[in-house]
Amino acid sequence: MSDGNEKKPDFGDASVVPALYCLKIGTAAGAIWGLFRWLAVSMNLTKVPAAFLIDPWVKRSALGASYWQIAGFAAFILMSIVAAYVYYGLLKPLRGPVPGLLFGIGWWAACYAALGPMIGAVQPPRSVGWNSWLTDLCVFALWGLFIGYSIAFEFHKEISREPEPSSA
Repeated sequence: MSDGNEKKPDFGDASVVPALYCLKIGTAAGAIWGLFRWLAVSMNLTKVPAAFLIDPWVKRSALGASYWQIAGFAAFILMSIVAAYVYYGLLKPLRGPVPGLLFGIGWWAACYAALGPMIGAVQPPRSVGWNSWLTDLCVFALWGLFIGYSIAFEFHKEISREPEPSSA
């Protein structure tokens, strides 16, 4: 039974250091969605190698080696950390899941349609195929949702919208 004097956790308080929180969210997003993307490549759902971020500096034929896979995974985590800081800096005032989804789709567009083919990280859009496009679009959308909603949840006190646990 509650006596009314219990202290509720305040997840949106000033004790959260934004720089460390973004580092933590970016690392988690990179690890979770980088592994998910690696799984999609392993299941042949996409032709874009898991280590596509280091493709401009390494021969494409060498990207299948395990050490380049690990380097590509690390590069995805670094990209995710940068993305978390970018989201915090530009989109933190926005609430809900939609900004995060659009953020992820924007990163996908930059990586697959704009900047990626220019620097050689991915093949031109017409040679990759629809399966690769859609698979990676979905992964990036969920990746952006993870980053965006995590930041919105923390910095907008979204926990206050959760129902109170029943004291039965």
